[in-house]
Amino acid sequence: MRHEEQETAKAFLSEPQSYGMTPTVERIDTHISHLFLVGKRVFKLKRAVRLPYLDFSTPERRLAACETELRLNRRTAPELYLGVRRITAGADGPEFDGAGTLLDAVVKMRRFDQDALFDAMAQRGALTSGYLDALAQEITALHATARVDGDADGVDNIRSVLRVNAEAFQQSTVFSKDDIARLVAAFNRALETHAARLDTRARAGQVRRCHGDLHLRNICLYEGRVRLFDCLEFNDALATVDVLYDLAFLAMDLWYRGLRREASQVVNRYCDASGQEDGYVLLPFFTALRAAVRAHVLATQAETTEQSRNTLAEEARAYFDLAEHLLMPKPARLVALGGLSGSGKSTLAAALAPHLGPAPGARVIGSDRTRKAMFDTAPDYPLPPEAYSAEVSAQVYAAMAARSQRLLEDGVSVIVDAVHDRAEDRARIAAVAAATSAPFDRVWLQADPKALHLRLKTRDPGASDADADVLAKQLARAPKATDWQTVSTGQTVTDSLTGILATVTKDRNKPLLTQ
Repeated sequence: MRHEEQETAKAFLSEPQSYGMTPTVERIDTHISHLFLVGKRVFKLKRAVRLPYLDFSTPERRLAACETELRLNRRTAPELYLGVRRITAGADGPEFDGAGTLLDAVVKMRRFDQDALFDAMAQRGALTSGYLDALAQEITALHATARVDGDADGVDNIRSVLRVNAEAFQQSTVFSKDDIARLVAAFNRALETHAARLDTRARAGQVRRCHGDLHLRNICLYEGRVRLFDCLEFNDALATVDVLYDLAFLAMDLWYRGLRREASQVVNRYCDASGQEDGYVLLPFFTALRAAVRAHVLATQAETTEQSRNTLAEEARAYFDLAEHLLMPKPARLVALGGLSGSGKSTLAAALAPHLGPAPGARVIGSDRTRKAMFDTAPDYPLPPEAYSAEVSAQVYAAMAARSQRLLEDGVSVIVDAVHDRAEDRARIAAVAAATSAPFDRVWLQADPKALHLRLKTRDPGASDADADVLAKQLARAPKATDWQTVSTGQTVTDSLTGILATVTKDRNKPLLTQ
């Protein structure tokens, strides 16, 4: 298509009369699209460009890309993607869906409040725990039904990304040659370390046609529901990746913005729901890789624009530094949190997790979620009393210990969140630390009985089924792990976390992530 022909299509889309009404038409331009905002609708026109990773050079190609975009995004946001409109040549000029020659095509979308974008919500502190849990569920659902690449090679899939990164960095003047060489070498070492796991996951069907562009600006809240939209539709190869590499873009975006607890929560909830725990060890590598991609994209923008050049270059270096930091080896450690129901174990486990190891922090293994999964029950759905028998509880603690040992042997830090009021349960988790030689911290969370009862009445129970009767039985046994370090949870979460961190970091031979 000639340039002037797309100018005709853009002029048509800019006219209010083209839509059969007289609204104001707003236009937003991106590097590969033009968006025309018309009342409660958006019409998305793809630029007539050919780039190394996409080809929108003809009307037919753009129509096919629009149809692909519609199909892929309806997987996760059917309410937002309304259809595809063809722009055709008519007797009096361009028109929608006529019988004349195809001039262009647009995706018709439902418009929504930009304040509902997750990046805007993040800026104003509105990403609640409930929204993050719902987000993890949405990503899990997408990945569960995404098309599997049965021919994928796990190592080659990632090596191709590293190759593109290395080539892009070499063309940049934002980074020194020595810095580039150091980062490329670090990535190559990490790839070698993780090669077997990558291939195993590919053979298990975990390389799939994913979202491909899963960051906060492509997530929104629409009519009270979390929605993923604007997936990478124009290049199947770029979006066909390990599902955890897809997730890592979101984890990196949150981590970079300083929302580290949020990053940890989404990843942990995703692993709870998806059963992807075997790949948790890959997440720092994948997150670093996402940061490196962002670094060279921003560096390229800095090279090609005068406006905000220094700002873009500085941001590119920040992503570069994050990638390098995440590739630094960190020893795995084990933290066990114990205490009666209502003592704050789950809350403090979530608060502690981003402080242990590289992004996205420690894997949190909780007894409540483990028990619910054992009975194939949703975390917020109560279990019958027989699910809390001594025999079942022993199975729960044994399962947590086995999972903790596997993760520690992979090099992943673990937080185990459970009551731990029985000596045999405390001995079981201590045996895991001994078997793996992992640094081990045991913290007993202590609170006044009145405070415990009040918390059980007023808290969002989450995955816990504990009530006043359960707490009364615990108090009657007067359990307490006397050989564990006691931390009071009678003050704020921040105060309690400070106490736990003081315990966990008291030994200088037990390194803790500080960045």
